Amino acid sequence: MTDLFAPLTFTRGPTMKNRFMLAPLTNCQSHEDGRLSDEEFRWLTLRAAGGFGLTMTCASHVQAQGRGFPGQLGIFSDAHVEGLSRLAAAIRSNGSIAVAQLHHAGMRAPAALTGSQPVCPSDDAETGARALSLAEVVQLREDFIAAALRAERAGFDGVELHGAHGYVLCQFLSAETNRRTDEYGGTLENRSRLLLEILSGIRERCRSDLTVGVRLSPERFGMRLAEVRSLAQQLMSGGAVDFLDMSLWDVFKEPQEEAFRGRSLLSYFAELDRGPVRLAAAGKIMTGADASRCIEAGADFVVVGRAAILHHDFPARVRSDPAFESHTLPVTVAHLADEGLSPAFIQYMGNWKGFVAAA
Repeated sequence: MTDLFAPLTFTRGPTMKNRFMLAPLTNCQSHEDGRLSDEEFRWLTLRAAGGFGLTMTCASHVQAQGRGFPGQLGIFSDAHVEGLSRLAAAIRSNGSIAVAQLHHAGMRAPAALTGSQPVCPSDDAETGARALSLAEVVQLREDFIAAALRAERAGFDGVELHGAHGYVLCQFLSAETNRRTDEYGGTLENRSRLLLEILSGIRERCRSDLTVGVRLSPERFGMRLAEVRSLAQQLMSGGAVDFLDMSLWDVFKEPQEEAFRGRSLLSYFAELDRGPVRLAAAGKIMTGADASRCIEAGADFVVVGRAAILHHDFPARVRSDPAFESHTLPVTVAHLADEGLSPAFIQYMGNWKGFVAAA
């Protein structure tokens, strides 16, 4: 049985001191221009101090028009580097690996926030998004790479490309939202091209020891399990990534697709020939037993979201008590404030059904 507190090495970058990663959680706490706020700094550094072996930022947008949320952390401008540098240094000072997640909301970027029409691979009548031109796809690729270079300059140990949850890279991967007829649409090979070109550019232009991960979701948002599994194997064999972060909604659930039922969704990725690439899994890990069970099921490390909101020191609590269970829901506003959530973040959490107790 793998010890949750055994160190974990990556092909590139520092060693993770344990098997707990803070999930990249939307928190709506930073400034409207994307600069880091003191509230977001406190939220993240409390988790680093609470024992997470890897602390990841929220989704940080690589273009101004790619903003998906109010108060979203930005990484699209050099003006963001000062705050990002302060954040990376503080995370690392607590012995946690500092990773910035790179994001673009695509069709999910509200025009009311960005002041411009949302964009995506193909015209989308439901959201009013327009198709990116070929030149704009190339610029998007370059802006993801530029964001990785900013993260590197700011002192982060690594970056993760957000290819999940129906955001722009996921939109390119999905045959439902990507109906392009050029080299970025059609076959899975073409729909994966943007993601793979970004990875190639990061490897060519960033330092050789930068840890690089990719987040994928194998269900919803037009994703098909067989295709995501094929892409995951390609990423694991390609040499560009150091870890794959699978967002599963529930690490113990069976697949939605009838043809794949009968075993866990996680098992379809745990059985791949991953070589030196590490596998992370996210989805309803709320107890020490959940974390151990996920590792036993084949993940190399666990990605903790809700339990990390409830307990900034979730890893430390599990170390002290392997049977530790997160606070039952709903929780009070006072509890969340004590755990480092600002009023804006608490208000956002009010959108999560049953999470925050009524006043």
